[in-house]
Amino acid sequence: MPTEKMPTKNKPTKNDMTTDLALLAVLAVLWGASYTFINIGVETIPPVTFIAARTLIAGGILFAIIRWRGLAMSGDAASWRRFAFQACLNSVVPFTLIAAAERSVDAGLATILNATSPIFTFLLTALITRHEPVTLRKLIGVGAGIAGICLIVGTEALGGLGHQLWAQLAIVAATICYAGAAIFGRGFKGLDPMLPAAGSMLCGAVILVPLSLVFDRPWQLAPSTASILALLGLSVFSTALAFVIYFRLIHTLGSVGTTSQAYLRVPIGVGIGAVFLGESLGSTAWLGMAFVVAGVAAMTIPV
Repeated sequence: MPTEKMPTKNKPTKNDMTTDLALLAVLAVLWGASYTFINIGVETIPPVTFIAARTLIAGGILFAIIRWRGLAMSGDAASWRRFAFQACLNSVVPFTLIAAAERSVDAGLATILNATSPIFTFLLTALITRHEPVTLRKLIGVGAGIAGICLIVGTEALGGLGHQLWAQLAIVAATICYAGAAIFGRGFKGLDPMLPAAGSMLCGAVILVPLSLVFDRPWQLAPSTASILALLGLSVFSTALAFVIYFRLIHTLGSVGTTSQAYLRVPIGVGIGAVFLGESLGSTAWLGMAFVVAGVAAMTIPV
Protein backbone atom coordinates (compact mmCIF):
# COMPACT_ATOMS: atom_id res chain seq x y z
CA MET A 1 0.00 0.00 0.00
CA PRO A 2 1.52 3.41 -0.88
CA THR A 3 2.73 5.64 1.94
CA GLU A 4 0.77 8.86 2.43
CA LYS A 5 2.72 11.96 1.51
CA MET A 6 2.56 15.33 3.20
CA PRO A 7 1.32 18.15 1.00
CA THR A 8 3.97 20.30 -0.63
CA LYS A 9 4.47 23.56 1.25
CA ASN A 10 5.24 26.95 -0.23
CA LYS A 11 7.68 29.43 1.27
CA PRO A 12 7.31 29.39 5.09
CA THR A 13 5.22 32.22 6.53
CA LYS A 14 5.81 34.15 9.73
CA ASN A 15 3.17 32.01 11.47
CA ASP A 16 4.91 28.84 10.27
CA MET A 17 8.22 30.07 11.71
CA THR A 18 6.58 31.01 15.02
CA THR A 19 5.08 27.52 15.25
CA ASP A 20 8.39 25.88 14.42
CA LEU A 21 10.27 27.91 17.04
CA ALA A 22 7.64 27.06 19.66
CA LEU A 23 7.96 23.37 18.76
CA LEU A 24 11.74 23.71 19.01
CA ALA A 25 11.37 24.97 22.59
CA VAL A 26 8.97 22.11 23.44
CA LEU A 27 11.45 19.62 21.99
CA ALA A 28 14.22 21.10 24.14
CA VAL A 29 12.11 20.61 27.29
CA LEU A 30 11.11 17.06 26.37
CA TRP A 31 14.66 16.00 25.59
CA GLY A 32 16.10 17.99 28.50
CA ALA A 33 13.90 15.97 30.86
CA SER A 34 14.89 12.67 29.24
CA TYR A 35 18.27 12.55 30.99
CA THR A 36 16.64 12.67 34.41
CA PHE A 37 14.11 10.01 33.34
CA ILE A 38 16.99 7.79 32.20
CA ASN A 39 19.00 8.37 35.38
CA ILE A 40 16.05 7.27 37.52
CA GLY A 41 15.08 4.40 35.23
CA VAL A 42 18.45 2.64 35.03
CA GLU A 43 18.73 2.51 38.82
CA THR A 44 16.70 -0.71 38.81
CA ILE A 45 16.28 -1.57 35.10
CA PRO A 46 19.31 -2.68 33.01
CA PRO A 47 20.10 -0.30 30.11
CA VAL A 48 19.27 -2.67 27.22
CA THR A 49 15.92 -3.68 28.74
CA PHE A 50 15.13 -0.07 29.63
CA ILE A 51 15.75 1.11 26.07
CA ALA A 52 13.99 -1.92 24.55
CA ALA A 53 10.89 -1.03 26.57
CA ARG A 54 11.28 2.64 25.62
CA THR A 55 11.30 1.91 21.89
CA LEU A 56 8.51 -0.69 22.15
CA ILE A 57 6.15 1.61 24.08
CA ALA A 58 6.91 4.67 21.95
CA GLY A 59 6.64 2.69 18.71
CA GLY A 60 3.32 1.20 19.79
CA ILE A 61 1.89 4.61 20.66
CA LEU A 62 3.00 6.12 17.35
CA PHE A 63 1.67 3.17 15.36
CA ALA A 64 -1.72 3.43 17.12
CA ILE A 65 -1.91 7.15 16.29
CA ILE A 66 -1.03 6.41 12.66
CA ARG A 67 -3.87 3.90 12.39
CA TRP A 68 -6.27 6.30 14.12
CA ARG A 69 -5.37 9.01 11.59
CA GLY A 70 -6.00 6.62 8.72
CA LEU A 71 -2.39 6.60 7.52
CA ALA A 72 -0.54 3.47 6.40
CA MET A 73 3.04 2.36 6.98
CA SER A 74 5.00 1.58 3.85
CA GLY A 75 5.00 -2.10 2.94
CA ASP A 76 8.13 -2.20 0.78
CA ALA A 77 11.39 -3.63 2.07
CA ALA A 78 13.46 -0.61 1.00
CA SER A 79 11.52 1.74 3.28
CA TRP A 80 11.88 -0.58 6.25
CA ARG A 81 15.62 -0.88 5.63
CA ARG A 82 15.80 2.91 5.81
CA PHE A 83 13.71 2.90 9.00
CA ALA A 84 16.04 0.26 10.49
CA PHE A 85 19.15 2.29 9.64
CA GLN A 86 17.55 5.41 11.13
CA ALA A 87 16.69 3.38 14.23
CA CYS A 88 20.33 2.35 14.69
CA LEU A 89 21.51 5.97 14.35
CA ASN A 90 18.76 7.63 16.34
CA SER A 91 17.69 5.13 19.01
CA VAL A 92 19.29 1.68 19.29
CA VAL A 93 22.93 2.76 19.59
CA PRO A 94 22.70 6.26 21.17
CA PHE A 95 19.83 5.45 23.56
CA THR A 96 21.66 2.39 24.89
CA LEU A 97 25.02 4.18 25.18
CA ILE A 98 23.48 7.05 27.13
CA ALA A 99 21.48 4.74 29.41
CA ALA A 100 24.60 2.70 30.20
CA ALA A 101 26.66 5.85 30.75
CA GLU A 102 24.16 7.40 33.15
CA ARG A 103 24.82 4.63 35.64
CA SER A 104 27.99 6.56 36.48
CA VAL A 105 27.47 10.01 34.90
CA ASP A 106 25.06 12.64 36.27
CA ALA A 107 22.05 13.59 34.15
CA GLY A 108 23.25 17.22 33.95
CA LEU A 109 26.67 16.24 32.63
CA ALA A 110 25.07 13.88 30.10
CA THR A 111 22.87 16.77 28.95
CA ILE A 112 25.88 19.01 28.33
CA LEU A 113 27.88 16.41 26.41
CA ASN A 114 24.89 15.32 24.33
CA ALA A 115 24.08 18.94 23.51
CA THR A 116 27.04 19.06 21.14
CA SER A 117 25.02 17.31 18.41
CA PRO A 118 24.88 20.46 16.20
CA ILE A 119 28.67 20.55 16.19
CA PHE A 120 28.97 17.01 14.88
CA THR A 121 26.02 17.57 12.53
CA PHE A 122 27.88 20.54 11.07
CA LEU A 123 31.15 18.61 10.76
CA LEU A 124 29.48 15.65 9.05
CA THR A 125 27.56 18.03 6.79
CA ALA A 126 30.73 19.91 5.81
CA LEU A 127 32.69 16.71 5.16
CA ILE A 128 30.04 14.52 3.51
CA THR A 129 26.76 16.02 2.31
CA ARG A 130 27.70 19.73 2.06
CA HIS A 131 24.03 20.72 1.91
CA GLU A 132 24.44 23.66 4.30
CA PRO A 133 26.97 26.53 3.99
CA VAL A 134 30.22 26.69 5.97
CA THR A 135 30.64 30.11 7.57
CA LEU A 136 33.21 31.69 9.87
CA ARG A 137 30.64 31.98 12.66
CA LYS A 138 29.87 28.26 12.47
CA LEU A 139 33.58 27.42 12.53
CA ILE A 140 33.99 29.56 15.66
CA GLY A 141 31.01 27.75 17.17
CA VAL A 142 32.59 24.38 16.41
CA GLY A 143 35.80 25.46 18.08
CA ALA A 144 33.99 26.65 21.20
CA GLY A 145 31.93 23.48 21.42
CA ILE A 146 34.93 21.19 21.06
CA ALA A 147 36.75 23.24 23.71
CA GLY A 148 33.79 22.66 26.02
CA ILE A 149 33.93 18.90 25.44
CA CYS A 150 37.66 18.87 26.14
CA LEU A 151 37.19 20.82 29.35
CA ILE A 152 34.64 18.31 30.62
CA VAL A 153 36.05 15.03 29.33
CA GLY A 154 39.72 16.04 29.47
CA THR A 155 39.70 16.68 33.21
CA GLU A 156 38.35 13.16 33.77
CA ALA A 157 41.15 11.72 31.63
CA LEU A 158 43.80 13.63 33.58
CA GLY A 159 42.20 12.57 36.84
CA GLY A 160 42.43 8.91 35.89
CA LEU A 161 38.74 8.24 36.53
CA GLY A 162 38.46 5.40 34.03
CA HIS A 163 34.80 4.47 34.37
CA GLN A 164 33.71 8.13 34.25
CA LEU A 165 35.91 8.81 31.24
CA TRP A 166 34.58 5.89 29.19
CA ALA A 167 31.00 6.73 30.14
CA GLN A 168 31.48 10.31 28.99
CA LEU A 169 33.09 9.18 25.74
CA ALA A 170 30.09 6.86 25.21
CA ILE A 171 27.81 9.91 25.42
CA VAL A 172 29.98 11.75 22.88
CA ALA A 173 29.73 8.69 20.58
CA ALA A 174 25.95 8.75 21.00
CA THR A 175 25.99 12.42 20.04
CA ILE A 176 27.83 11.62 16.81
CA CYS A 177 25.12 9.02 16.05
CA TYR A 178 22.45 11.70 16.55
CA ALA A 179 24.30 13.97 14.13
CA GLY A 180 24.27 11.25 11.49
CA ALA A 181 20.59 10.62 12.16
CA ALA A 182 19.76 14.31 11.65
CA ILE A 183 21.39 14.22 8.22
CA PHE A 184 19.99 10.84 7.19
CA GLY A 185 16.53 11.94 8.41
CA ARG A 186 16.40 14.49 5.58
CA GLY A 187 15.78 11.53 3.27
CA PHE A 188 12.28 11.15 4.73
CA LYS A 189 11.24 14.57 3.45
CA GLY A 190 7.70 14.49 2.10
CA LEU A 191 6.52 11.76 4.47
CA ASP A 192 4.16 12.46 7.33
CA PRO A 193 6.49 12.87 10.38
CA MET A 194 4.65 10.09 12.20
CA LEU A 195 5.78 7.46 9.68
CA PRO A 196 9.58 7.59 10.07
CA ALA A 197 9.16 8.20 13.81
CA ALA A 198 7.03 5.06 14.25
CA GLY A 199 9.03 3.03 11.76
CA SER A 200 12.36 3.75 13.45
CA MET A 201 10.95 3.07 16.93
CA LEU A 202 9.41 -0.25 15.89
CA CYS A 203 12.64 -1.32 14.18
CA GLY A 204 14.54 -0.35 17.31
CA ALA A 205 12.23 -2.53 19.39
CA VAL A 206 12.70 -5.48 17.02
CA ILE A 207 16.47 -5.18 17.47
CA LEU A 208 16.55 -4.57 21.23
CA VAL A 209 13.77 -6.78 22.66
CA PRO A 210 15.51 -10.07 21.73
CA LEU A 211 18.77 -8.77 23.24
CA SER A 212 16.90 -7.88 26.41
CA LEU A 213 15.32 -11.34 26.64
CA VAL A 214 18.68 -13.09 26.15
CA PHE A 215 20.95 -10.98 28.34
CA ASP A 216 18.76 -9.35 31.01
CA ARG A 217 15.92 -11.85 31.50
CA PRO A 218 13.45 -9.06 32.31
CA TRP A 219 10.93 -11.44 33.88
CA GLN A 220 13.38 -11.84 36.78
CA LEU A 221 13.76 -8.10 37.39
CA ALA A 222 12.08 -6.17 40.21
CA PRO A 223 12.06 -2.53 39.04
CA SER A 224 11.08 0.21 41.46
CA THR A 225 7.93 2.29 41.01
CA ALA A 226 10.09 5.35 40.31
CA SER A 227 11.94 3.53 37.51
CA ILE A 228 8.67 2.35 35.92
CA LEU A 229 7.19 5.87 36.04
CA ALA A 230 10.42 7.27 34.58
CA LEU A 231 10.21 4.71 31.77
CA LEU A 232 6.62 5.71 30.97
CA GLY A 233 7.42 9.43 31.03
CA LEU A 234 10.45 8.89 28.82
CA SER A 235 8.56 6.69 26.34
CA VAL A 236 5.37 8.74 25.99
CA PHE A 237 6.64 12.30 26.18
CA SER A 238 10.39 12.39 25.60
CA THR A 239 10.29 9.78 22.82
CA ALA A 240 6.91 9.35 21.07
CA LEU A 241 5.85 13.01 21.18
CA ALA A 242 9.40 14.32 20.80
CA PHE A 243 10.13 12.26 17.69
CA VAL A 244 7.03 13.49 15.89
CA ILE A 245 8.16 17.07 16.54
CA TYR A 246 11.74 16.19 15.58
CA PHE A 247 10.89 14.78 12.16
CA ARG A 248 8.64 17.73 11.37
CA LEU A 249 11.40 20.21 12.24
CA ILE A 250 14.03 18.30 10.23
CA HIS A 251 11.94 19.16 7.15
CA THR A 252 11.13 22.76 8.04
CA LEU A 253 14.25 24.03 9.84
CA GLY A 254 16.89 21.66 8.43
CA SER A 255 19.24 19.29 10.25
CA VAL A 256 21.44 21.94 11.91
CA GLY A 257 18.45 24.15 12.71
CA THR A 258 16.62 21.28 14.39
CA THR A 259 19.60 20.32 16.53
CA SER A 260 19.79 23.96 17.69
CA GLN A 261 17.44 23.03 20.52
CA ALA A 262 20.61 21.59 22.10
CA TYR A 263 21.66 24.96 23.54
CA LEU A 264 18.19 25.35 25.09
CA ARG A 265 18.30 21.75 26.31
CA VAL A 266 21.47 22.32 28.34
CA PRO A 267 20.16 24.68 31.06
CA ILE A 268 16.82 22.83 31.06
CA GLY A 269 18.43 19.41 31.52
CA VAL A 270 20.91 20.66 34.12
CA GLY A 271 18.11 22.45 36.01
CA ILE A 272 15.83 19.39 36.05
CA GLY A 273 18.72 17.23 37.27
CA ALA A 274 19.48 19.73 40.04
CA VAL A 275 15.85 19.96 41.20
CA PHE A 276 14.85 16.28 41.06
CA LEU A 277 18.19 14.50 41.57
CA GLY A 278 20.06 17.01 43.70
CA GLU A 279 22.94 17.18 41.23
CA SER A 280 25.54 19.93 41.07
CA LEU A 281 28.27 20.72 38.56
CA GLY A 282 31.93 21.33 39.30
CA SER A 283 33.64 24.55 38.22
CA THR A 284 35.22 22.94 35.15
CA ALA A 285 31.86 21.50 34.06
CA TRP A 286 30.26 24.94 34.37
CA LEU A 287 33.01 26.43 32.21
CA GLY A 288 32.63 23.59 29.70
CA MET A 289 28.88 24.15 29.61
CA ALA A 290 29.40 27.85 28.87
CA PHE A 291 31.65 26.98 25.92
CA VAL A 292 29.17 24.39 24.61
CA VAL A 293 26.16 26.72 24.85
CA ALA A 294 28.08 29.60 23.24
CA GLY A 295 29.34 27.34 20.46
CA VAL A 296 25.97 25.81 19.66
CA ALA A 297 24.23 29.19 19.81
CA ALA A 298 26.81 30.71 17.45
CA MET A 299 26.16 27.91 14.97
CA THR A 300 22.40 27.82 15.08
CA ILE A 301 20.86 31.19 16.02
CA PRO A 302 19.87 33.01 12.82
CA VAL A 303 21.90 36.10 11.94
